[in-house]
Amino acid sequence: MAHRYSNNPSEVEDIAQDALLRAWRRRSTLRDDQRRNEWLATIVRNEAFRQHERVRPDPVADIDCSEGVEDEQIASTVESADLRAALEELDEEDRQLLRLRYNEDLTQQAIADRLRLPGGTVKVRLHRLRLKLRLAMIESRKAVETHLVDARRISAAASRGPM
Repeated sequence: MAHRYSNNPSEVEDIAQDALLRAWRRRSTLRDDQRRNEWLATIVRNEAFRQHERVRPDPVADIDCSEGVEDEQIASTVESADLRAALEELDEEDRQLLRLRYNEDLTQQAIADRLRLPGGTVKVRLHRLRLKLRLAMIESRKAVETHLVDARRISAAASRGPM
């Protein structure tokens, strides 16, 4: 029934889904069981009108998807460099613990067995190391953002020329 009101398959699906949901919620208003089809057709028609009344954004003809990809690659590279720098700040025991967990994909108990440590100790140390790395990444991100703000200020001042 929804195909009568739209040629766009996505809109047809929306109309049908909204109509069925409304019919289900309002099923108690069906008075004559023999007129179920007419009742449902009315609901579909009303939902189609509602669908067409909704404000929809104008479709953009050309979207340049490559812009975001390059930005994501740069951000990923910077993030990887920051993570490497944060890992280098850790002592060797902590790096070994992380290497066993994430490079060798060992469970906490397997790490505990290999390093001859209690399981709880491994669990706590891994938790603290993740927190430490997370904080280091946040600090690094803040430093980059501060640097970018300063660079923009300098660039804006330079474009205004001498005072």
